[in-house]
Amino acid sequence: MIRLHIIAEGQTEEEFVNSILIEHLLNFNVLTDVHCVTTNQKQKKRGGLVSYEKAKKDIMLWLKQEKGKDSRFTTMFDLYALPNEFPNYQEAQKETDPYGKVEQLETALKNDINDYRFLPYIQIHEFEALVLTDPTKLIESFPNAKTEVEKLTEICQQFSSSELINEGENSAPSKRIINFIPSYEGAKVSVAPLIVGKIGLDNIRGKCPHFNQWLTQLENLSE
Repeated sequence: MIRLHIIAEGQTEEEFVNSILIEHLLNFNVLTDVHCVTTNQKQKKRGGLVSYEKAKKDIMLWLKQEKGKDSRFTTMFDLYALPNEFPNYQEAQKETDPYGKVEQLETALKNDINDYRFLPYIQIHEFEALVLTDPTKLIESFPNAKTEVEKLTEICQQFSSSELINEGENSAPSKRIINFIPSYEGAKVSVAPLIVGKIGLDNIRGKCPHFNQWLTQLENLSE
């Protein structure tokens, strides 16, 4: 049995792991737990990747606490609004292809942590990309926003993958949802993982190649 520890950017990712990923990976003999990045040590506040320094401190601390060879570590960080002191950040900005950009950043993060048990993952461009693989499911949580969801769905259909819905200040995946459904902003911690569960991991994997690559890697940890 492999023990997998996930360092999550925020509470939405944490809830996704707890409500969906733990049960899924248990089928592959991977025992999973998760916690958010610590943002304020004195107040024990967690959530939000406000600085790379804080994230690295959390990762290194967990690596020291769990020294077993059967332990593995990964991240759930968003490419959108990634701190600019992140390893190789400036160089990666020259890459126009988001898949090429995230590959550079993940490689730089892996090299900076420098532990064979660490397998970095950065979501293109944020967690809501998974939600937008099938935005029609939002109607179940926001039944009065049918027209808005239909308009959002039309926009999403212009992209070959929801991972390609970009990282603009007003056009990132979460911003697009909030533009049509403002109440999503205050409800996303509970709603987003719920929607992802309704869409199903198989459907999401078919439309999000980078997410699928990461999940496949986790499923194969015990082999």
